Amino acid sequence: MSVRDRLAVVRRTLRRTLLARRRLLAALLTAVAVAAGLHATAAGPPPRVTVTVAARDLPSGTVLSAGDVRRAEFAPDSAPEGLAAEPVGGTLAAPLRAGEPVTDVRLVGPALTDGYPGLVAVPVRLPDAGTAALLRVGDRIDLVSADPEGGPAAVVAESVPVLALPGTPDEAGATSLTGRLVVVGTAPGDVARIADASVRTFLTIAFAH
Repeated sequence: MSVRDRLAVVRRTLRRTLLARRRLLAALLTAVAVAAGLHATAAGPPPRVTVTVAARDLPSGTVLSAGDVRRAEFAPDSAPEGLAAEPVGGTLAAPLRAGEPVTDVRLVGPALTDGYPGLVAVPVRLPDAGTAALLRVGDRIDLVSADPEGGPAAVVAESVPVLALPGTPDEAGATSLTGRLVVVGTAPGDVARIADASVRTFLTIAFAH
């Protein structure tokens, strides 16, 4: 057999070997794809958790009813912490957008002081609703008492954080009270002084630096 013939035989042998290996590799890849598909089908859909969210945009001060909230499905890693277990009947401490989860810090309650160690939540009614409308949650303010009989004004609490702005009387469903309710965080030792000033004097605010 000539050299040319031997080379031709070698080429044919190599071609058959490569073709067989390609077929084997294709079969293996097909088997892997089928197995992966079967596993995905058997595993089912990814896990989801049910979260209570706002059914529509809600103003602060809203007393939540069943129609104000709905259920939504979230991936476990996207659901926020501190979800309110029973939000219906609670009062919103700040506005809530449609679809936003209802968490404990969104409701008027002890959770409002999370992030403010050593402080307690104190509701204060400011007689001037227009002044209260300038406030935003997170603002730092001084509470100032002004004597309606002409006595000197006095600061009763300094640099207290605004924790919540429950709605106006109309929003909250009350009509017998005037002004605007503001929830602030203060040291326990200041609570009595603030309560006394709110009863005997005209409370207003100054923005703290």
